[in-house]
Amino acid sequence: MAEFKIGDRVNFLSSTGGGKVTKIIDSRMVMVEVEDGFELPTLISDLVPDFRNQPSRQQQIVETVQQEVKEKELVQQQQLEDARHGGLRRFAKEAEKEGVYLAFVPHEQQWLLTGAMDVVLVNHTPYEMLYSFTIKEEDKFVNVDYGQADKHEKVVVETISRDDLEYWCNGIVQAIFTTESSDTVLLPLNAPFSLRTNRFFKEGSYLMSGLLGEKAVMISLSDLVSLKSGDGDLMKIMKEGVGSQAQKKDLVKQEAPIDKHKTGQGEATVDLHIGELVENIAGLSSHDMFNIQMDYFRKMLDSAIAAEYTKVTFIHGVGNGVLKNAIIEELKKYKNTENRMASIAKFGVGAIDVLIEDRRQK
Repeated sequence: MAEFKIGDRVNFLSSTGGGKVTKIIDSRMVMVEVEDGFELPTLISDLVPDFRNQPSRQQQIVETVQQEVKEKELVQQQQLEDARHGGLRRFAKEAEKEGVYLAFVPHEQQWLLTGAMDVVLVNHTPYEMLYSFTIKEEDKFVNVDYGQADKHEKVVVETISRDDLEYWCNGIVQAIFTTESSDTVLLPLNAPFSLRTNRFFKEGSYLMSGLLGEKAVMISLSDLVSLKSGDGDLMKIMKEGVGSQAQKKDLVKQEAPIDKHKTGQGEATVDLHIGELVENIAGLSSHDMFNIQMDYFRKMLDSAIAAEYTKVTFIHGVGNGVLKNAIIEELKKYKNTENRMASIAKFGVGAIDVLIEDRRQK
């Protein structure tokens, strides 16, 4: 005995015509809607399938293949998406502090100045991050990626060639952070970034990242402490209601010049290579370049002291030691600072740490 389901087209055996099955009454009888709209209870034994309205065998094969191709594409898309995500080496030696980072990681770690590189967004926080990654193209902004990064996870935003670098040097990363339960609420991230393209063509720009386990040009978008810093104000607003416009403006801290070099809470790294400070060195004498480097050193150190930073690493390079010696001599004028050689593992012998004492404790 044939089995029918609702929606099947059928013909009558005992009479002409047929219709569509609209209801299964029991194991022996169904309700059939005929062409004039009437429904007739009919024995299943008096019905045969109306194959004229059924898909042909060839059509069924085509539909099956199309469905399989669609399912395969969905699986491949999910595999590609999964491949973009990876865990961090959270407990590696000299791993970066908790926060959000942007990294440019060369595929060829032995040949850092050639080949493709990955643009990587690093969520080194205990919160899930919903992010939007936008780059600036002339007078407009173009969103190139958005999605979710799990806690302590990296996401490959895009793999780019060296020719595409200039399009990825200016942009903004925005994000909100979520968790099922927490004692604190994080501020949303709104982090513009701007890099000079010539930075990517100097081997000294690529430093070993403890989190990634590879050399990369890596910048801090925000440390976790800064994202938590507005928590008290947010809780106050939630309890007392939104205050005046003036009160809301008080929550926004004015950015200091040193902040664009920030690498962690109260810490920054400033590259004093002349190529990082000026676009074109044509026509500049060695003396001119030295003065530019020292002026920028003073500006960043003064800004760091005013902004209550605790450590600034200045990358002076190896060279003949003139810039390094001048920095050490200049630091004698600052009573609340000490200096030491920076991490050799990260910077080689071409950098110096300036430690800034908290003047409020004096």
